Amino acid sequence: MKIVAEFVTSAAGAGDFPRDRLPEIALVGRSNVGKSSLINALVRGQVARTSAAPGKTRLANFYRVQRGTAAPLYLVDLPGYGYARGGDGSAREFNRLAEAYFARCRGGSSLSDEARRAKSEDPPDQKPIAVILLVDSRHPGLESDLDAWTWVSSLPCPRGVVGTKVDKLTRAERTRHARKLESLFQLPVPLVSATDGEGLDALWKLISNLPSQTAAPPQPLPPPPPHPRPPQHSRPPRRPPR
Repeated sequence: MKIVAEFVTSAAGAGDFPRDRLPEIALVGRSNVGKSSLINALVRGQVARTSAAPGKTRLANFYRVQRGTAAPLYLVDLPGYGYARGGDGSAREFNRLAEAYFARCRGGSSLSDEARRAKSEDPPDQKPIAVILLVDSRHPGLESDLDAWTWVSSLPCPRGVVGTKVDKLTRAERTRHARKLESLFQLPVPLVSATDGEGLDALWKLISNLPSQTAAPPQPLPPPPPHPRPPQHSRPPRRPPR
C-alpha cells in the first residue's frame, strides 16, 4: 500500500499549529520510547529526525500522512517526558505547549483556564484529535507512564496505548508483558516494533479508527507503585530535571 508522508511544521505554541481540519493523532511518551523511529517505520521513510540524546525536542512536529486511498491526517510528535534538558523552565514550556495543543480537541472545555485561553487564539476552534500513549513494552508499569495515562485519561480526546520495542522481548516476555499492560491500562495494548515492522498493521488500524471515536470516560487505574508522585489530572506529566 502506498504511503505519502511529509514534514509540515514544528510548533512552539498555538499560533504555529496547522489551521486546516485534518484529523490529528498525537503521540505521547517518554523521551526514549522511540516516537520518531516509529513514525518513520509507519510511513516507510525518514521524515522524522531521530536523536541519540533523548529530551532535546521541545516542539510539536507535524507530519501529514496519507495511506492508500484513506483520507490524510497528521501524525504529531509531542515532546517526550522522562528527561529534562533545561530543568524546570523546559518542563513549563512542555506543559504550556501540551495544554495549548489539546485545547483544540473537541470537548476542550474540560481543560484548564489557561488552555481555554490558548484555544481562543485558534480560529478554527475544535478539531478531531486523538492521543496515543507510547510505552516501552520492556518496562510495563513505569510510574511516569502511569502518571501520563492519568493525564491522558483526563483529556477530552479518544485515546489508546501502544507498547514499543517488542522485538527486544523474548516470546515468554511478550505474553507476560502484554497481559500486564492490558491489566494496567484496562484496554487492548498492541505491541509494535519500529525495527522489524511487527504490529504496524494493528497500529495503523488504531490510528484510522481513533479520531472518529467518542472520548471514553476516564479509566480507573490500579494502585500506583510505591512512593508515587501526585497524579496529574489536567496538566501533562512533569519532566523532572536531570
